[in-house]
Amino acid sequence: MTGFDAWLYWIDHAAIAVFAISGALVASRKQMDAVGFILIAIVTGFGGGTLRDLLLGRTPVFWLRAPELVGVAVVAAVVVFFTAHRFQNRFRALLWADAVGLSIYAVLGAEIALLAGAHAWAAVILGVITATFGGIARDVICNEIPLILRKEIYVTAAAAGATMFILLRLEGIWREPAFLAGALTCFAIRAAAIQLGWSLPGYRGRPGRDYPDRDG
Repeated sequence: MTGFDAWLYWIDHAAIAVFAISGALVASRKQMDAVGFILIAIVTGFGGGTLRDLLLGRTPVFWLRAPELVGVAVVAAVVVFFTAHRFQNRFRALLWADAVGLSIYAVLGAEIALLAGAHAWAAVILGVITATFGGIARDVICNEIPLILRKEIYVTAAAAGATMFILLRLEGIWREPAFLAGALTCFAIRAAAIQLGWSLPGYRGRPGRDYPDRDG
């Protein structure tokens, strides 16, 4: 294991913890019990990576090969269970925790897909899936509007980070700076969206057209 691989090992654990915290924060807003906190934390932390591995045919999925990751998610959930009341604005904390996890997993998922033999375009998509699917599952289970469906920039940030990483790797840039550049790209876009309220333009309804009767 190289020094960067060892660093990624701990980054992966940190990303699981951050996503688990974001899940537990949603559970706190729904006033769930401790078991609910743990369940939502695990779904959030592992949902995207599990779907990615299944689509790539990588079985058993990653957390079954590294069961200590489940322990990380459980500990994060329990800590939030006892400390969530200290957060004055839990939704704001959720947004920032989710942004950190999004940035790491968009790039990590893209790299795993690339190493598994996926084409560059597929690696970008799988990076986005890795970064977002756990949050989607979390919000659906908790009856929240998924962040992915809000007007603010979310998927776009994950796609930009994954694309940056893939392009740099295809250009022969070393793995370490490519990874950092991709993660920082995603985080910068998502952070700006949170702070400045950036969003993509939404659809504006227009009157439907009246088509003349063609039978006459």
